[in-house]
Amino acid sequence: MTNENHSHSITRRSFLHRSAIAASAGWLASGVKAAASEKHGIRLGAPVFDAPQDPDELAQAHRKLGYRAAYCPAVARDDSDRIRAIARAFEKHDVVIAEVGRWVNLLDADPVKRAANLQTVTDGLTLAESVGARCCVDIAGSFNEEVWYGPHPKNVTREFFDAAVENARKIIDAVKPRRAKFCYEMMGWALPDGANVYREMIEAVDREAFGVHLDPCNLVNSPRRYFGNTDLLNECFDKLGPWIVSCHAKDLAWEVEMNVHFREVTLGAGSLDYTTYLKRLAALPGDVPLMIEHMKGKAEYDQSREHLFALGNRIGVGFGDKAF
Repeated sequence: MTNENHSHSITRRSFLHRSAIAASAGWLASGVKAAASEKHGIRLGAPVFDAPQDPDELAQAHRKLGYRAAYCPAVARDDSDRIRAIARAFEKHDVVIAEVGRWVNLLDADPVKRAANLQTVTDGLTLAESVGARCCVDIAGSFNEEVWYGPHPKNVTREFFDAAVENARKIIDAVKPRRAKFCYEMMGWALPDGANVYREMIEAVDREAFGVHLDPCNLVNSPRRYFGNTDLLNECFDKLGPWIVSCHAKDLAWEVEMNVHFREVTLGAGSLDYTTYLKRLAALPGDVPLMIEHMKGKAEYDQSREHLFALGNRIGVGFGDKAF
């Protein structure tokens, strides 16, 4: 079985429902469109260094940097007072909480750890729903017994696909969220590793609360995808656009040696087609957050943020307060 072409049965109700949604967003497939809203633009976000603990001050700290999206602040799932305070403050200052990250291995070989990890992610989705985050996100997991996110030959098999579907259903059914979505982040060596298989997973999970988290750099796992990343981006938006709820921003450079080695770098120092990325993101219905990640310290986050603001200025894509 290949990871891009395997087939899974879906319910007729799910197929008709999903097809209707896709049809309503069919204009995405015609190519890059202009930004949907000059007034609101893209909601950009990133970590805030030396962040204040007070929710109101923290929300204002994001706005001072031009951010209108944020990673979820540290808060316990059962700390209802702080959750309410965060939700009120961030709504007041128009800062969307993009995601609650719960980075654990949902397919851990140890059944006790696997169960604990499933509960960790379930609690994360509960928190996302309570605090008003767009999603709770994790990778689907790995059968690698040494590195929790590492490669393994079974990570691209039907067994992996079916286990990921089962876990997504369990997490969503336990929480029954009305606002937040549960998402898997795509990976280069574990499913979902492309737009086609993610679309199949959406149909197989068959839950309204299952969404798409887009990190295109994670999908660049070959020279073809590296040099063809514009086509890769367009494919993701064409096939997954209606379900995308949050995105990551980073960049990739090719470290030339005797084998293929891609390295994450600051935005603008790599080869990802951010003109296409920003335009396709801005054209989505709603305002899907774009979150900068994996930079090495404050200076690199600042550099990446300013690169996006400058690029947006050149191509006519705004960022809310930084709209052009």
